[in-house]
Amino acid sequence: MPEKSDPAIKELTEYLKTKLKEARPGLKSQLKLSPHPPASILTIEEIGERCLKAAILLLFYPKGNDLFLVLIRRSATVRHHQNQISFPGGQIEKGESYEAAAIREAREELGVEIDNQEVVGQLTPLYVQASNYCIFPVVAVTPKTPNFKPGAEEVAEIIEVPLKHLLDPRNLAFEIRSIRGQSALVPYFAYNQHQIWGATAMILSELLDILRKK
Repeated sequence: MPEKSDPAIKELTEYLKTKLKEARPGLKSQLKLSPHPPASILTIEEIGERCLKAAILLLFYPKGNDLFLVLIRRSATVRHHQNQISFPGGQIEKGESYEAAAIREAREELGVEIDNQEVVGQLTPLYVQASNYCIFPVVAVTPKTPNFKPGAEEVAEIIEVPLKHLLDPRNLAFEIRSIRGQSALVPYFAYNQHQIWGATAMILSELLDILRKK
């Protein structure tokens, strides 16, 4: 199992710690992988306190010789986004920071403990009109391969995606779908039998744009 000195993990950690403190691509990057026409182009600043607030965790970790990100397929019994692919996360409780909420949700949904020191920063928050949620993405890097123990009530499936797969433009596809009664061109990441789209793809778009500058 890779140790803390693993060069790929160390390089990624230091790079993201630096880049996530700088100006981020933001909505311009997110909209690259939004359904077109987009449901909303409102920013967090524009929506203000009218939205519910949720935090998600983008967790990098080594597995074999590659770096991975973990996603989940939500169960059919959760309140929002049933059966959809997303990052682990959920509503921020009163008095919680974004980081604390993301770490708590990772523990509840993935069965893993993330150390505060493994958090390297945040991506640009995203407003999701369909559920009226403002999503705050928290990024963490852990040097060890997690032993996932999904919470059965909320998580139907753990989906481990190699970072190099997401960075390969050949794995990005498009299709026409009907969304809330309107035809839209939907971009998505194809991975095995899964289609990663919507808010999850939009958040990934900003992250990947940052990583492509390495």
